[in-house]
Amino acid sequence: MTSRYRSSESANSTSDSASSPSASADSLPPRRRTVVKAAAATAVLAGPLTAALPARAADAAPAFLHGVASGDPLPDGILLWTRVTPTTEATPGSGLGPDTGVEWVIAKDKALTNIVAKGSVTATAASDHTVKADVRGLQPATDYWFRFSAGPTDSPVARTRTAPAADASVANLRFGVVSCANWEAGHFSAYRHLAARGDLDAWLHLGDYIYEYGTGEYGTRDTVVRPHAPTHEILTLADYRTRHGRYKTDPDLKALHAAAPVVAIWDDHEIANDAWSGGAENHTEGAEGAWSARQAAAKQAYFEWMPVRTAVAGTTYRRLRFGKLADLSLLDLRSFRSQQVAVGNGSVDDPDRTLTGRAQLDWLKAGLKASDTTWRLVGNSVMISPFAIGSLTADLLKPLAELLGLPKEGLALNTDQWDGYTDDRRELLAHLRSNAIRNTVFLTGDIHMAWANDVPVDAGTYPLSASAATEFVVTSVTSDNLDDIVKAPEGTISAIAAPIIKAANRHVRWVDTDRHGYGVLDLTADRAQMDYYVLSDRTKPDATSSWARSYRTRSGTQKVERTYDPV
Repeated sequence: MTSRYRSSESANSTSDSASSPSASADSLPPRRRTVVKAAAATAVLAGPLTAALPARAADAAPAFLHGVASGDPLPDGILLWTRVTPTTEATPGSGLGPDTGVEWVIAKDKALTNIVAKGSVTATAASDHTVKADVRGLQPATDYWFRFSAGPTDSPVARTRTAPAADASVANLRFGVVSCANWEAGHFSAYRHLAARGDLDAWLHLGDYIYEYGTGEYGTRDTVVRPHAPTHEILTLADYRTRHGRYKTDPDLKALHAAAPVVAIWDDHEIANDAWSGGAENHTEGAEGAWSARQAAAKQAYFEWMPVRTAVAGTTYRRLRFGKLADLSLLDLRSFRSQQVAVGNGSVDDPDRTLTGRAQLDWLKAGLKASDTTWRLVGNSVMISPFAIGSLTADLLKPLAELLGLPKEGLALNTDQWDGYTDDRRELLAHLRSNAIRNTVFLTGDIHMAWANDVPVDAGTYPLSASAATEFVVTSVTSDNLDDIVKAPEGTISAIAAPIIKAANRHVRWVDTDRHGYGVLDLTADRAQMDYYVLSDRTKPDATSSWARSYRTRSGTQKVERTYDPV
């Protein structure tokens, strides 16, 4: 692929490394499915992992059964990942198998004749036989190909790409954007269609890369398309490793990882539904062990199985830069947050409650203020735009809310989002306004619907008041959305719900409650455009993809508008 960048530097040095990191009932929030059901009502007013792997003789050579991947591109580097299966019994989570030497090479051509770096790492049972190589000394804005080898066995060859130089003038960037992939609900055709494009600088996974539930326990329209491994809810380190291993046998996911580098953050299901710093809705202390142990196990498995760097130990918040065109602040909205409150509880406005934690919010504000790029992207796992039904005008709502102890920004339907932590949101949006920070775009997953939103400073008076940013929310890859939950034909719920949602939330420009798919974000100096694509049938491995809608925000406007063609 030819470079679409103007780059000004190159390097020849290399380095490599292996990475293995080590309430009361009446206050509990509803499950997310309950929240989505409530929205719909308003509108209507596994077999074991080894069974999936190819059979091999006990003395067979090492194998690369889980593909290869790359992530977190830098101007001079990339993080390479794979998992080697040294012996038949060394399945993910087994703790079995010998230490195995793994070599890697990275080259400027797919045939791997022009090798620019190489090294070796050791896969051990202590890291579930996963390995990472943090390769440096590469040229910016450059396509590379890489491969791992163990003994006589070579992995597939995969493509990756470095970021532009920090001071490079970049004409264009293009990212795939996905979230919420429930293995049991269908096939990952969204990944296959993104992989086939061949034009991505990287792809963003905004959370819920895996799901923690046992077989048949999360949506799936009462039909499990393909069972989890393990079949029970995952609780231990071995469980989380096994679940990650099952996901990475999916051919479409492996294809996308082999096509472009990923930039990933976690949301809740990588750990447990509606996770917060001290627990989760889907965790029972005692019966399911200590929350701290489960959280540590989930995070360890995540960092073992994902090509992700940790900027702050045990979290996924970090920042990447793509020349002068964009930087990308990636948030961890699970590790530091206060416990969610029930719908209608006015303590969503409590300044002592936090979604981000003080240190992360200060880091985000400082980074947005200091940024000298055209676009400030924020990888944001839960929706920041207000989502309320039947909110009053601001002049009536606020005094009434004060009197009744209700939320001052309207009755939010999902307090797991920023709606449940309004003081953090007010502080962040006020910071954007008071410092005249333009072109902040939140990229969001979680809610299993597609949205294009302005992000108002005061939703009650909008659009007479200002918009501080914009937000593009992508729907789920496979996880249930409204039509799946209420078992209605695709599109029928959205036709009813979307006008009601937009009437009560005047900053919402578009919402599709019913379809599965992905987004493609395209950036130029003049605009950021999200093209939304939908799948024909999540339950079919050969599902087709079609363009649905496109929205853009033009530089300096802090508002989204419809555009009638994909990039």
